[in-house]
Amino acid sequence: MLAVNLNAVVLKMKRLSKYLDFHPHILLLFLISTLYLACKEVDKTEESIAKIPIDLTISRFDREFARAEPDGISLLKSKYPYLFPSQFPDSIWVAKLTDTIQLELSQEVDKAFGDFTEQSTDLESLFRHITYYFPKFNIPKVVTVTSDVRYNDRIILTDTLLLVGLDNYLGAQHHFYEGIQRYIAAGLDEKYLTSDVASAFAKKVLKYPRNRTFLSRMVHYGKELYLKDKLLPQITDAQKIGYTDEEIQWARENEEQMWRYFVENELLYSTKSELDRRFLDPAPFSKFRLELDSESPGRVGRYIGWQIVRAFMDKNDITLQQLLGLPADEIFNKSKYKPRK
Repeated sequence: MLAVNLNAVVLKMKRLSKYLDFHPHILLLFLISTLYLACKEVDKTEESIAKIPIDLTISRFDREFARAEPDGISLLKSKYPYLFPSQFPDSIWVAKLTDTIQLELSQEVDKAFGDFTEQSTDLESLFRHITYYFPKFNIPKVVTVTSDVRYNDRIILTDTLLLVGLDNYLGAQHHFYEGIQRYIAAGLDEKYLTSDVASAFAKKVLKYPRNRTFLSRMVHYGKELYLKDKLLPQITDAQKIGYTDEEIQWARENEEQMWRYFVENELLYSTKSELDRRFLDPAPFSKFRLELDSESPGRVGRYIGWQIVRAFMDKNDITLQQLLGLPADEIFNKSKYKPRK
């Protein structure tokens, strides 16, 4: 959050730069006081959020199932009926108790997550922030499961339930993921878990735009990532967008070049669906059709949309919920976005 405020400070400094030759001490004092106030504002908000009482229930179904005996299946079914489809007889679940792959999944999850204390703390923090910004949100019951590495369904959020497939967060190099494309496996790491939960929440409060322009879709994803700025201030930008440290650094260093490409090729108001595949959808790299493609991460359009939304919020005093309802054109025009050089 402080990084966003720093962007605003830099913009204000540029406006005052004409005084630099005559009053350098004034500019210095301004910078110090602005940084102090920004830090104080962030600290005050975080103090308020930390005081919000949270009643978070976390049930470790993955552990309960791994330790169950055959005669305990009926009890688990009564406790977690939504995890036992009615079309499958009990014999299926009894057989699964001794299935070698299931046993190894459970062992590897237990090794990676233990008693889930650290992750529980992270989820509590996330739900405190959600409650602060969205007071009407009802905190769901959290149930951890193993899902046979169904990474497309690693997080399922309903009105009352949050299912977390822990076997999808064992680390990119885990042998369970050997047959999965590398750019997908890169996201199967515990450090992205709370970010994935925040993404699931964002889908509940953020409607996909009817406007089919590339700009509108970029800003849509930018809103989701800005939500994470507010809901997950303790994690890195790389974790928020699902990049490695090297990928987020590449995006920062090439922001101006990417933006220039979008503008010069008149892509902002294009409605071509191929732009989603090239710059917004998960992919091993983005498709500028230039030499830099092989070096780029996927989804760079989302990164640019994020910077547009950040620039807008630095210059406009509106609430987070108000932001979510604004059209992309208004956000872009009022952001006066300029890529970092």
